[in-house]
Amino acid sequence: MQEPDTAPAAMRNMDRILDLLARVCMLLSGIAIVVMTAIFAWLVFGRYVLNNTPTWVEQVSLLLVMVIAFLGAAAGVHNHTHLSVVVFRNLVPPSVRTVFVVLTDVLMAGFGGMMFWYGIELTIFKWNTLIPLIQWSEGLRSLPLTISGALVFLFSTGHLIRLFLGRDERQDNIDQG
Repeated sequence: MQEPDTAPAAMRNMDRILDLLARVCMLLSGIAIVVMTAIFAWLVFGRYVLNNTPTWVEQVSLLLVMVIAFLGAAAGVHNHTHLSVVVFRNLVPPSVRTVFVVLTDVLMAGFGGMMFWYGIELTIFKWNTLIPLIQWSEGLRSLPLTISGALVFLFSTGHLIRLFLGRDERQDNIDQG
């Protein structure tokens, strides 16, 4: 029998919102992978069958790679699947592990905040420049970075809130000894 959820309503709402944001990131990343695969198929068909290479594919693919990388990374931070080194956290006693877990989440929140802040500046700076061949705003290249920064900040802050309320459910959390 599963234990009833005794988390405060605000925490359940926060978790629902953060879970939804992570699912949207994964959905958009998945769609971007499918679109990129389709346009590369068009590139190959155009080059070898039609003998007319579509030159816009490279620029659109670069934009899609930004979406895949940054939104996928943000979802990975939320889902605990992003690259992380937990060896040191797992080698130390639980009291020290707590410090490492908090420090990691604080650093990730700070890094996400900086990505967001400087991403906004970069996006605004580049917005009036056009990408060659497709004539879209150059600011679109840094927009996924900006959105990802905000999400990494939110997801890391959510981890800290759960940790301080004793509801951290990560596999390498402080309760393992």
